Amino acid sequence: MTRSSKSLWARLLFLDKGILPSRRLLTIYLLLSAALLILTFTEVSWMFLISVNVLFILASFLDLFFVPGRKELQAARHFPDEVERGLGVKAEVEIKNASAYPCTFRFVDDLPQSFEARFPVRGMAEAGTLSRITYETRAAVRGKYELKKLYLRYASRFGLWEKQMAVEQHDTVKVIPDLTETRNFLENAQQFLLYEGMKIRRNQSGTGEFSRVRNYVVGDDPRKINWRQTAKLQEVMTNEYEPEHGKYITILIDCGRMMGAELKTGNRLEKALEASITVAAAALKNGDYVGVLAFSNDIKVYVPPEKGMNQLQKILQSIYHLQADAKESNYAGVMSYLQTVQKKRSLILLFSDIHTFLHEESTLNYLRRLRQKHLFLMIGIEDEVLEKQAKQPPENVRLAMRKSIAQQQIQVKKREKVKWEAQGLVMIEAKEERLATEAVSQYIHWMNQGML
Repeated sequence: MTRSSKSLWARLLFLDKGILPSRRLLTIYLLLSAALLILTFTEVSWMFLISVNVLFILASFLDLFFVPGRKELQAARHFPDEVERGLGVKAEVEIKNASAYPCTFRFVDDLPQSFEARFPVRGMAEAGTLSRITYETRAAVRGKYELKKLYLRYASRFGLWEKQMAVEQHDTVKVIPDLTETRNFLENAQQFLLYEGMKIRRNQSGTGEFSRVRNYVVGDDPRKINWRQTAKLQEVMTNEYEPEHGKYITILIDCGRMMGAELKTGNRLEKALEASITVAAAALKNGDYVGVLAFSNDIKVYVPPEKGMNQLQKILQSIYHLQADAKESNYAGVMSYLQTVQKKRSLILLFSDIHTFLHEESTLNYLRRLRQKHLFLMIGIEDEVLEKQAKQPPENVRLAMRKSIAQQQIQVKKREKVKWEAQGLVMIEAKEERLATEAVSQYIHWMNQGML
């Protein structure tokens, strides 16, 4: 393809500046050509037919005098700096028409292919006014993206010819994980857990830090009654305790091959990231220190433990771009690295695929050493396909074989989990939609029990 043909093709694809005939002009010219074709069967001369065509084309060029010049039309895009994956977001485009003529316009934004949007977007810009028009888009893949241009076509009210231009505007957009569950927890932690059938449990008697003295209610532990305040106020008062603050929580995120397995919405890594951020928000809100380590065959991201809600933003900016690698996870390597960077006793939460992890015999020795100093909890996503196959009725030989193999896999997993849990390594699986809730519930349970 030659340079001139490439330029013409770019114009037709909304990608270059130039002047193009509109659909209205082409439709009118097609109807005129049909009428002239009929006249060719009469005694009309060819000179008349050619003259009509030439006059029509020349007359259509008068429409360009009523179209604003390129310097008289300005466009600017306002796009959010951060967009959550899978959630709709609105972007705004401003069109400033400094000419004396109104115009209709349509534009296409320079969005990556992973963004869903309906283009072109149409609008009307009156003479000497600033018009604002919004469009909705949705990002399906996390990461950092650059928006470079805004492609604009505009025409007069007659709409015979269209001018086209590309507006240079560079914007950076970060697509971060879906924070819906994190917001729900921060707004109302108890309601967030109750919605999934869980609840925040009371501490063990006499454990935790003293919080306040309040009125005794039915169900409270009688051993916590504050007799001094009861005698003073002539009401039964009880002491209330809360988990100790300032504990260390280390979140491990597996980014290996198996974490790229697709689920109903996204993949395993997407759910693990959303659950990790929710657990981090819960721990930071509770006053604990939170650190994050992401890995596959090597260490990808390490965020040292810190406290305070500012740490949540630091964690988010460090892990929002993580993707699953086409490599096997090096569990032994990450456990060895963790021993060198995490000296203080902490709760280690590993988000990974349990089925793959159970076959890593070499990792068991590292975990035994970690277990001497740290608490270990592994959280995975339940394989719904395997569970479904194990429960289906054996209506024929083929289904019976599938059912038996699925049940065999489940039994093997149970035996291996028992072996690992005998070493004090707790492993749980949850449905993909309840992963964040289960992780937060386990964290709160362990903190309330004073196990750390």
